[in-house]
Amino acid sequence: MNPDVAAAEAINDARDTLIEVSHYVHDHPELGYEEHLSAEAVASAAEGAGFVLERESAGLATAFRATRGSGSLHVAFCAEYDALPFVGHACGHNIIAASSLGAAIGLAAVADELDLTVTLLGTPSEEGGGGKIDLINAGYFADIHAAMMVHPWPEDRLNATCLAVDQFEVVFTGREAHASAAPWEGVNALDAMTLAQVAIGLLRQQLRPDDQVHGFITEGGVAANIIASRVVGRFMCRSGTAERLVDLRRRVNACFEAGSLATGAQLEVQELGQPFSHMEADPQILAHYREAAEGLGRRFDSDANGARPPTISTDMANVSLVVPTIHPLIGIPTNGAVNHQPAFTRACVTPAADEAVVDGAIALASTAILVAQDVALRARLVARS
Repeated sequence: MNPDVAAAEAINDARDTLIEVSHYVHDHPELGYEEHLSAEAVASAAEGAGFVLERESAGLATAFRATRGSGSLHVAFCAEYDALPFVGHACGHNIIAASSLGAAIGLAAVADELDLTVTLLGTPSEEGGGGKIDLINAGYFADIHAAMMVHPWPEDRLNATCLAVDQFEVVFTGREAHASAAPWEGVNALDAMTLAQVAIGLLRQQLRPDDQVHGFITEGGVAANIIASRVVGRFMCRSGTAERLVDLRRRVNACFEAGSLATGAQLEVQELGQPFSHMEADPQILAHYREAAEGLGRRFDSDANGARPPTISTDMANVSLVVPTIHPLIGIPTNGAVNHQPAFTRACVTPAADEAVVDGAIALASTAILVAQDVALRARLVARS
């Protein structure tokens, strides 16, 4: 049987399971490194499909590795399943988890025929912590020749501009005082944060177009008539490359230091998670994905028309620097909503979203089949090991 047909049949046979997994993950939103229910749902489904399962990979309670086959070309699909605070699966990680599971099931059906090893990696905490980076550091990508996944978006796109990003917490500590009777006795931590944010706002005029700074205040004082003694904010910096991110952080850090200097408040900066890099998607693998997706009726009109790629950040970018990687965007109808909005959360568990699970699985499996049959590309990938 044609490998594409066999893989698609295996995925369609697993359709009910894939949609059940997608809906279960969607209905049980869990934050990064806490995705116990979601990780187990995906891992158990892989185990039920005949994969050899390793739980708690890299010492992470919600990471796993599921493998079938022992061929010379090793392809990995990455499953994400962490949610966002308050808005749940507003980035469609339930679709990612189920489509990667389906792709692994489909490709495993032809693994022996195509001399493949197929791995499904459960990768926690994409929304900040960086579970894929943990797995990289623990050697889980060392013997992988290609890594793939699809990510939900309001339209199909081949690629995105993936900015390097880091996240950090800023704490200003001052001294309380009565805001009317003796304000001069206080050291105002809120003033320090305000000055820092004004400085960042002014700095933006001199930033490159793909440099970004954003954040929010988690603690801003306790009462209007008490000089704020503790103010906390969480911030993100993004830049076009990991190297330029270092320079951006130096300039942004100086803004927070200025707030401390001007007010006398003490400053503490705590890094959150691990820095995400910029992405270098593999163009040959991506070309095969386009062929596979268009064969399913997917269209890439914005790419064909030269529209600017969307801007994102992901720890899949770190994978791309150590393993040939693709991270295309799979479209779902959203009625104008964009990722990280509540309406996008609702769009990720509709019949159209379920079709994206199956399409994503078939497109990824077909991509891997095309890669396996591309003699020159296969040789390039295997030569890396």
